[in-house]
Amino acid sequence: MNLSINFKKGMYLMLALALGTLNSCSDDTNDNGLTAQNVDASFTITPVAGKVNTYTLSAQQNGVISSKWDIGYGAYMGKMTEEIVLADAGTYTVTHTAIAAGGATAKVSHDIVVAQSDPSKPNLVKGGFFNDAADIAKWSSAKLSATGAAFWSFSPGSATIHSPGGWAQEGIYQAIDVVKDKEYTIDMLVSCPSGSDETWLEVYAGKSVPKDGVEYKDNKVMGMSTWDGCAKSAFLGRLSTVGCVKNDATSSISNVVKFDTTGKIYLLIRSGGNTFTKDGITIGRIEMRAK
Repeated sequence: MNLSINFKKGMYLMLALALGTLNSCSDDTNDNGLTAQNVDASFTITPVAGKVNTYTLSAQQNGVISSKWDIGYGAYMGKMTEEIVLADAGTYTVTHTAIAAGGATAKVSHDIVVAQSDPSKPNLVKGGFFNDAADIAKWSSAKLSATGAAFWSFSPGSATIHSPGGWAQEGIYQAIDVVKDKEYTIDMLVSCPSGSDETWLEVYAGKSVPKDGVEYKDNKVMGMSTWDGCAKSAFLGRLSTVGCVKNDATSSISNVVKFDTTGKIYLLIRSGGNTFTKDGITIGRIEMRAK
């Protein structure tokens, strides 16, 4: 009987020592082996044959789980092989963020120099970059906020909508000439360092003429809406990437539009809400181009 008890005690002691050794090893090691080390974010840039100002970005995939890309409009989740179009001449800095096991990340940047703009895809939006007073003058107020409680302010490169909440809203718009049955894409940079509740920013491309003080509802193309699940927290990126409002024509999230007549349409952007972010929602680099 005593031998049996002593044997059991010995086994418990050995088990305790073993567990102590395992715990000791775990405590001495900060790296649990689940977080990747030396993440490789390298990527190549290849012009696409037969396409003007179009490039393939190809990230190396060894040890990389997912990729973020930034071509100057804010980072967005993308594929490890991305095709991008840079319609306008200029120098663009492309940054790839590689995400590996355990959330480890690394970044690599390369420049793309676009020598000439694509003549088939001019930006039809006038003053969409808000560079100066002449750009700002291209836009008209929709006069949706009779008291001026909601209003747009302008800075070099951007426009910001401010609202005190309580459903106050305001819009800006301009006329654009389009061709029947031709497809166009609309996009813009949108950002806000804080979130909202019961808030929207919507983009329309309608044939009806905006009327002062009347909420525009003709052909909603895209946008952000807390009811649809975006703009609740901080955001930065292209509206086509971070937006969540469905296109009226396709009943899906899409920034593509086309029209059944040749003539004028009205690009209108309006925003407001019940509990609006204190920082306002900022837009810039507004573009509408033939697809």
